[in-house]
Amino acid sequence: MHKIKRENVMKTRLIFIGLMVLVIFGCSKNENKMKNPLLSKYETPFNTIPFDKIKAENFAPAFDTAFGIARAEIDSIVKNTAKPTFKNTIVALEENGELLSNLYSILSNLNMAETDSNIQALVRDISPRLTEYSNDLTLNPELFAKVKAVYETVDTSKLTKEQQMLLDKTFKDFVRNGANLSDSAKIEFRAVTKELSEISTKFNDNVLAETNAFTLHITDSTELSGLPSDVIKAAAEEAEHRKLKGWVFTLKFPSYDPFMKNSDRRDLRQKLSIAYNTRCLKDNANDNREIIKRISALRLKQANLIGYPTYASFILSERMAETPDKVYSFLNELLKASKPFAQKDLADVTAFSKTLGANFDIAGWDWSYYSEKLKKQKFDINDEDTRPYFKLENVQKGVFELANRLYGLTFKENKDIPVYNPDVKAFEVYDKNAKFLAILYLDFFPRQGKQQGAWMTEYIGQHKKNGIDYRPQIALVFNFTKPTKEKPSLITYYEVRTFLHEFGHSLHGMLSNVNYSSLAGTNVYRDFVELPSQFMENWADEKQWLDLVAFHYVTGEKMPDILLQKIINSKNFNSGYFIVRQLSFGFTDMAWFTLTQPYSGDIISFEQKAITNTVIIPDAAGIARSTAFNHIFTWGYSAGYYGYLWANVLDADAFSVFKKNGIFDKKTAQSFRDNILSKGGTEKPMDLYKKFRGQEPSIEPFLIRNGFKK
Repeated sequence: MHKIKRENVMKTRLIFIGLMVLVIFGCSKNENKMKNPLLSKYETPFNTIPFDKIKAENFAPAFDTAFGIARAEIDSIVKNTAKPTFKNTIVALEENGELLSNLYSILSNLNMAETDSNIQALVRDISPRLTEYSNDLTLNPELFAKVKAVYETVDTSKLTKEQQMLLDKTFKDFVRNGANLSDSAKIEFRAVTKELSEISTKFNDNVLAETNAFTLHITDSTELSGLPSDVIKAAAEEAEHRKLKGWVFTLKFPSYDPFMKNSDRRDLRQKLSIAYNTRCLKDNANDNREIIKRISALRLKQANLIGYPTYASFILSERMAETPDKVYSFLNELLKASKPFAQKDLADVTAFSKTLGANFDIAGWDWSYYSEKLKKQKFDINDEDTRPYFKLENVQKGVFELANRLYGLTFKENKDIPVYNPDVKAFEVYDKNAKFLAILYLDFFPRQGKQQGAWMTEYIGQHKKNGIDYRPQIALVFNFTKPTKEKPSLITYYEVRTFLHEFGHSLHGMLSNVNYSSLAGTNVYRDFVELPSQFMENWADEKQWLDLVAFHYVTGEKMPDILLQKIINSKNFNSGYFIVRQLSFGFTDMAWFTLTQPYSGDIISFEQKAITNTVIIPDAAGIARSTAFNHIFTWGYSAGYYGYLWANVLDADAFSVFKKNGIFDKKTAQSFRDNILSKGGTEKPMDLYKKFRGQEPSIEPFLIRNGFKK
């Protein structure tokens, strides 16, 4: 899964607009009169972030300066005696806080990918201050009066569609962040949002700490039974890194996943599974149970203050799905279509496990193990068969080649661009006419200071100002299988799909061509943002593309056609189970954020009730996923996790055009670029989709692709 760290409130402008400000400020006495690299002109290629010069102690004085500038900018808008206009009010607000947003994009992204105790402390300090500033902006009655005056009096026929969207968004952002509240309600709103910013940071810190805290340390080689040699070598290197003898396995995906799929030791699989699924649920310093109850209650209070009965109804009023009822209808429709297939998947795996001597009911820690073996029997394929053909460098080249064939993009590595970790690579991206488009950072491997998962984020967002098109600086962050001393990074087919997924998000950012950064790239409705990413995954099922990436890492030979075909033949293996599992996450999310009263009971029982209809394999006692469910509690997917499956329907329908016209058809790709990728949030998502597709999406291609319908 991936994470796009974005908030669809006024805070958007502060955190992820990411505008670059090239202003030289005076030196701070506290820095011994040395220039602060965060407040100095970036003497770097393409004005990229000078990561090699930034130190933790640079942030505090830089933020002090940035807050001062941002507040002065707001004062100038408020004190302007001229009649409020689109330019002097709406555009001025759009351009407010450029330095502040740039600084926070650096800090928050480092906190996700390269954090330590100093960075975490900075985030805990800055987040409440940022929330306070955001509240000062949206709860300012004089400022809102100007925005409202423009909203109610401007002749919208003289505005472009993008300007109309910016005006509408700006006005709604103020209203949705308390501008219409009474003075007493505004005080409540401030308290709620401040506390949310504080405990959300704590939630994230706890999940990272809990993930890092667990290790499975093996010293007896017999306990490695069933594990592939590469997995064993990686575990040995992990142990060596920790100055331990034997082998160490962790809860990070490249270690956890192959262990669960291959270890013959059921007791150890159980131990690892329980550790993963009880993170932040252990009555220790990292316990998140009370935190998620409080987050849920605070968001409910926030929604109630604005006039909505639930947080989900508040959020969904600005989504394609529109209402909680429509989301539940969508989830239940997919559940009805997929559950019989999920039950058959379980029956097949159970029957197969009996042939291997399993005299027990399949548990959560058995599923991956027996599924992988059944897949091998049915299709003569598993991860270890294909892994030697997916050398990460080759997959990267193949992904870049796909972007070239579809959109004419080229990528040039630039080792002079500073990076925040030696593992990170930086690329210049050019359009087909050799026009510079973007900087793309690739951060592939897990480490202690990095959150789990995979995500795309921006340091600098695309926007236009004073006739200049400022191009984006985008990062793709993964947790792929690391190289060992003997072998390069060899990734799984699932990881190949993950690469394509996040790369789709980056295309949405890199190909953006709009004026206003708050409408650029991935700044779209949350249930639309997954379309470009999941759309790209379709190429992983196409032999024509796999031929570009699958080469044996030793011989350089192409993956044999018969093996390629096995990948394609097995693509729907256990798809019913997978869809129902995704639905369980969606139902959990909706349960938390359709509450009409704060919840004070047991977390485990709450979650089990929410997912009752999706249960295929009952959870073991004491398990709950909510306590480590970053997506819905801190990463902006609250009442929005359904969006992954919602976008699945869109992407299957969209890709059907490529299946008809050719998977590398440039005309179809240009239409997708012109109508989806380049437009950002400048128009309503369904309007953009219909411009590409010529009609609203159908669920039929999704059902067919997943094998639910012929």
